[in-house]
Amino acid sequence: MGKILRETAKPSANSSSACPSSAAPATTSSTSVTETVRGSHQFKITGYSLSKGIGIGKYMASDVFSVGGYDWAIYFYPDGKSVEDNATYVSLFIALASDGTDVRALFELTLLDQSGKERHKVHSHFERTLESGPYTLKYRGSMWGYKRFFKRTALETSDYLKDDCLSVNCSVGVVRSRTEGPKIYTIAIPPSSIGQQFGQLLENRKGSDVNFEVNGEIFAAHKLVLAARSPVFRAQLFGPMKDQNTQCIKVEDMEAPVFKALLHFIYWDSLPDMHELTGLNSKWASTLMAQHLLAAADRYGLERLRLTCEASLCEDVEINTVATTLALAEQHHCFQLKAVCLKFIATSENLRAVMQTDGFEYLKESCPCVLTELLEYVARFTEHSDFMCKHRNEALLDGSDINGRRVKQRL
Repeated sequence: MGKILRETAKPSANSSSACPSSAAPATTSSTSVTETVRGSHQFKITGYSLSKGIGIGKYMASDVFSVGGYDWAIYFYPDGKSVEDNATYVSLFIALASDGTDVRALFELTLLDQSGKERHKVHSHFERTLESGPYTLKYRGSMWGYKRFFKRTALETSDYLKDDCLSVNCSVGVVRSRTEGPKIYTIAIPPSSIGQQFGQLLENRKGSDVNFEVNGEIFAAHKLVLAARSPVFRAQLFGPMKDQNTQCIKVEDMEAPVFKALLHFIYWDSLPDMHELTGLNSKWASTLMAQHLLAAADRYGLERLRLTCEASLCEDVEINTVATTLALAEQHHCFQLKAVCLKFIATSENLRAVMQTDGFEYLKESCPCVLTELLEYVARFTEHSDFMCKHRNEALLDGSDINGRRVKQRL
């Protein structure tokens, strides 16, 4: 009978069971980085002499501006902040204008020397050793600054005050901390080029599946792009009442350059060069294009384009165009643009000049209710001149033709 032989394994010299591991422990690292996110805001105070007497503890505030994820505002006290100073000093502060708890920040308040000598009055946390660290603001409304920033009598005879105007610059550095681990890669990410890629689609017409005829000119486009950008195009091209003939959709009541600019914005998400588009190098031509483009944007539900045009028109209010712009603002519910136009026309000098333009006749015919608002606005914010009293009824309310001319350019 054969024997069963059993092999007994001998322990290896490298066996881990023979002795504890002698491998070195892994080492990791991280770094805590504390830095400031910095930004600045310039606050101009015009009509300084008129601000005196506003009252101790009352201030004039800048627009809110954002730095480091928080909102801030500059407060200027013409009569000072504290009663005990008896309006001897002006006060200047920077305030936290948004919710925040224990926001640590560095500040710099600068009263600018307007003589050109660069002798600015500067109070700064930056570029100096801080004994107690950055300033901590506990809650919305917390402030840092100076109750006795400048003696009023000295300020009013200084180079900081010019043409009854002061200019203040405020820098804020919000202190932020973060922990970084080791970075094992470096990958450069290029900026988005989606606008350019869609713009090239429009330019080369590749894959276009819909055509528009505008004043005899044909424009090729892509249904999906138009539908994605405009709710009106979406309904027109894919809705229950969609156009059956997409080989050529006729667009009424619009000029070809305006529709071209509209398509440019839809694809590129930016405005084209207005001078190049109109062939005219004048502010009037750009304003007219912005007016027509605003109406087109409202027609096709392009809110961002509408607001872009509204902002542009607010910047370029002129005697010759303000009446038609006001009519446009009323028709398309552009409330900020309307307020800007009313304020511009409100002075008797501007009103007299605007009433001589063709656009004023168009305003009378298309938006008579706005004339009543204009009268009320002028009555509230300007003195009643003999001119206004003489022409109030005959020029504004009875619908008569002031200059005997018809409107040449209508929206």
